[in-house]
Order: sequence, then structure tokens, then C-alpha cells
Amino acid sequence: MAIISHAAVSSPVFSSSRSHRQDDARRVPTLKASPLLRNPNVPFLVLRHRRRGVGISCSASSSGSGGNQQKVKIRRPADENIREEAHRRDEASGSHGFSACYVPFNAPADSTETYSLDDVVYRSRSGGLLDVRHDFAALKRFPGSYWRDLFDSRVGRTTWPYGSGVWSKKEFVLPEIDPDHIVSLFEGNSNLFWAKRLGHDHLGGMPDLWVKHCGISHTGSFKDLGMTVLVSQVNRLRRAPLNRPIAGVGCASTGDTSAALSAYCAAARIPSIVFLPADRISLAQLVQPIANGATVLSIDTDFDGCMRLIREVTAELPIYLANSLNSLRLEGQKTAAIEILQQFDWEVPDWVIVPGGNLGNIYAFYKGFEMCRELELVDRVPRLVCAQAANANPLYRHYKSGWSDFNPIIAADTFASAIQIGDPVSIDRAVFALQATDGIVEEATEEELMDAMSLADRTGMFACPHTGVALAALFKLREKGVIETNDRTIVVSTAHGLKFAQSKVDYHSKEISDMACQYSNPPVNVKANFGSVMDVLKEKLDVKVGL
Repeated sequence: MAIISHAAVSSPVFSSSRSHRQDDARRVPTLKASPLLRNPNVPFLVLRHRRRGVGISCSASSSGSGGNQQKVKIRRPADENIREEAHRRDEASGSHGFSACYVPFNAPADSTETYSLDDVVYRSRSGGLLDVRHDFAALKRFPGSYWRDLFDSRVGRTTWPYGSGVWSKKEFVLPEIDPDHIVSLFEGNSNLFWAKRLGHDHLGGMPDLWVKHCGISHTGSFKDLGMTVLVSQVNRLRRAPLNRPIAGVGCASTGDTSAALSAYCAAARIPSIVFLPADRISLAQLVQPIANGATVLSIDTDFDGCMRLIREVTAELPIYLANSLNSLRLEGQKTAAIEILQQFDWEVPDWVIVPGGNLGNIYAFYKGFEMCRELELVDRVPRLVCAQAANANPLYRHYKSGWSDFNPIIAADTFASAIQIGDPVSIDRAVFALQATDGIVEEATEEELMDAMSLADRTGMFACPHTGVALAALFKLREKGVIETNDRTIVVSTAHGLKFAQSKVDYHSKEISDMACQYSNPPVNVKANFGSVMDVLKEKLDVKVGL
């Protein structure tokens, strides 16, 4: 079987001009002929597609005269749930021939070091990172138009597991997993917020500025996208016929990873263990794993210290490591990039700005875009920007040094606590992604990120501090003229603002030392009488009464 590496393909094409998808309808097989879409319980199944929103109608061959077709509504038996339906459908459809495996990160195409995804392995023989490599030769049997139409046809449905924004791209994620082993909370499918007012009023009239709200997910962060993949694979390993003796799944976390892990493990009846740095995460983040029944260890160290401990523990106990050292999570996170392309009807944006801490996510976005380019769903990739808090900026320093020797740092406290990481696991992955896309690294001070977050809130958002880091980077790149007015730009929001409400309370109360909090909007204390209320409202609304 021929397997083609991501690293072995030619350099991606990127430019500031927007392009439409290629016309590759000339290639076969078509949707109608594909076994992936054929329902064996229906005599004849036709999928009719319309561009920009896919309409699907199912028609069964009629036994009546004249060859007329009678439209039928296909529904599972009343006593069968969506998972059981998927199991029956998958058994009948047979093998599709797609596969994936672990290889050393950035390995050449002829590398002989490979591992099954059923192996519990986190590092290569040399101690380097691993990556998931897909069988591109098999995937390329189908044209880009086929994959676009297939993925579009699954959006917003309850068919297991394809209603998930991750598992709607199952063939690009974990192609060999049985749907019955998948642990999904119907994650993904997050909205794109058109930041019209922010772009128009505060960024020089940008008409095409968007915020990808990955935090609008089950546990309130993008980590759900990767955790559904990792926990699904663990579920597969623990169940027959493999029956691996995995006692639980563990992670070190700055908050969001532990929330996602505990929720998905709870859904799958798998014990979860989380190592959290004491007094360094928000109360909302802390209560999530507690509520989901995880074993929570609050440890007097920072994230990097927690990470060292969990790696030592998983080397001694049968606990599966869930941190982004494990490349399975990146397979789920990359679907956010594919989803962005879908939401723009497969047009490629010019810029994507991603907050960076442990740095797996910037590589995941690159991998999703590049996979679509190589399989001809699109013809180029966007330029990537990784945004870091100035108090936790090892990648930024590495970038400014011209990618000379990387030096970890001890991260200082930052309101963007989820990216308060000084020794990121995925540093090599991030550098690869940025170099491959002519990318940029930018930083934001505490005041810059909090002001950017608060200004965005004034235009209708409710951003988290990490989104504030990405927005602050956007402000700087606009001021420098790097990002132009008409560039289609996506800012990735990684978590929901409600998880970091205390930072907003502190900002609007002006209780942050050495910070002007120029966009604060504290409540006004007013006496309980009509005159006092009217005085305040006339001042706030700038109106005259009684004229």
C-alpha cells in the first residue's frame, strides 16, 4: 500500500488573492457510484446536490409502470437508536480501504518506522514527536469535488456519527474506527461570527473579518474537537476484541483540556485523571472536571511541572496520556480548518490567526488546510499567524531570533491562563506549520490583550482572554500594514468568555494594577429617585428632555 507523507508533498501555494475551488468534476467515481453513500437496504439511492447548501432527496426505484420513481422517507426502526443504526449500516457497507498510522513527525515518505494507531506510543524511537499519516493514495481515488460534496451533505444531521463537525470528516480523521466505538457529544459545527462592527469601526474598515467561535462547544473550548478522537480511540482499545488493560486517561491541563477529557470520559464510562496547577486556572475551569467525576489533583507547580509529572506517571501506570504530545488530538482539531473552508463554500481565506500555548493547534490548522490542498478540495492554504501572550512567549522569541536555537522559558502569570506555557510540547510542529505557510508570530502584553478582548465585547462578542491575544495581534498587524483592509481574515476564538468571567469583572472594576482599563464599563450607582436616574441617562445617552 502506497502511503504519502504530509512532509513529502510539494510546498503549499499561498497568496493574498482569493481563489475559487477548482473544477475537478471530470474525475470519477461520482457520489452516486460511491459505496460510502450507498444504503444497502434501499434499492436505489440518489443524492442530489445544490451548490451553496446541499439539498438531499432520497428516491427508491418504483415497481410501477413508466419507470416513475416514488420518493420515500427512510427512517430507522423505532426501537433502534442512532448508534445501532450506524453499526448496521457499517456492517453492510463493507471495507472502504482507507487507513492511517503513526510515523515520526516530519518523516520522509520512505521512512520505515511506523506504528499502528492501536499501539500505545507517544514518541518515536529517537524520542521525537509522532504524527498521524493517512493513506493519501487511497483518498486520492476520489476527486476533491467528491469530498466537498460528501462533507457538505453531512452538516447539521443526526446520522451517527456524522452529525459531529469532527466525525463528518471521519475519512480524514480516524478512517478505520468502528462507529460503535466513537465517543461524540456532537462537537464542532461552530459558527463564524462576522465581526462587522469591529472591522469597520476599529480596524480601518475591514469588511471581511470573522471570528471562528470554537469555544461554542460542549465544554466551552476547542479542546472538544481533539478529545472526541482520543477518547474514541481509547474506547476502541479497551473494548473487544483488543481488550487493552487501560485503567484510565490522564492529562496535565491549564483548564480546558481537563474539562474536555473529563466530559468525554464520563460519557464513555472511562476513568479520567487530571493534573492542574494550583491557583492558576479559573473557577469555571476547575469545576468542570470535578462535576464530571474526574480524579482532580491540584498540584503546587505550573503547567510544565504538571506535564513532567503526568509523563512520569503514565510511564509506570496503565493510564493513557491525553496531552497534545499525543498526536491523535490534532486529527480532531484540524477539522476546524476544514470547517472554515466549508463555511466559505470552499474558498480559502487569506489569514488565520490562532492563539498559541502548547502549540499543537497551530499545526492542526495547518494540517487541515494542507490536507484539503493536497486532495484538491482547494488550491492553496492561508497564511497563519500564531499569537502569544508576552508573559508566555517562547515561540515569539524563537521567531524573532530567526528560528535559531529554541530556549524554553518560565512563563509568567497571564490572564490568558490556558496558554501560560513556557516549554511547549509542539514547538517543532508549530515552526513547521509557520514556515510552510510564510507565517508570522506576534505577541500581546496583558494590557493589549485585555483591551482587545474588551473592545471586541463592545461590538457584540463575549471573548475570552486568549481570543484577546489573537485580536491584539490582528491590531498590530493591521497597524504595520501586513494584513490589508480587504484581506479575508479569521481570528480563532478557542474558548467561551463565560469560562473567564472573573477577568472581565476585574477589568470593568478597574481592579487590575498598572492597567488603565480604558474600555471598562462599570455599573453606575444611582439613588432611588426619578431625578437621579434621569440625570444619569441624559448624560449617558446625550439627549435633551422636554424640548
